[in-house]
Amino acid sequence: MLFSVANFCNPLKKPEQSTEVQIIFPAEPKPIFCEFDWKEHKLQELTDDLIEEEELSVDQKDAFKEFVKEKVREAMKANREEEEARVKACLEMSEERKAAFEKMRFYKFYPVQTQDSPNVSQVKTRYINRYYGKADEVF
Repeated sequence: MLFSVANFCNPLKKPEQSTEVQIIFPAEPKPIFCEFDWKEHKLQELTDDLIEEEELSVDQKDAFKEFVKEKVREAMKANREEEEARVKACLEMSEERKAAFEKMRFYKFYPVQTQDSPNVSQVKTRYINRYYGKADEVF
């Protein structure tokens, strides 16, 4: 069975779930674009920083906080639904298919070193992405 890169997800492996949300707050005179990681950042610090940088006015502070909280709730819900779908797929999967997923191996290839190419030997990593995880071998 072949999978394309765009839609492959091994249901037997729990992917890293993002705790980061993209914020586009419709403020005046211009919208506020930022990222908020609910595990790493504190909302109060973010709002204080935005007010200090004069990107957010004091009277918009509460609306901004509520907006961010809503985006975080949406992201958490999406993460929960993704996990529930993964668990459901595992429960419905045949033993043959489970065995195929368990035997699957991933290889990561880097370009061969030539005079014209940069040296990437110091930056090679086994990590592919959050769905594939780590490669079994790196070449």
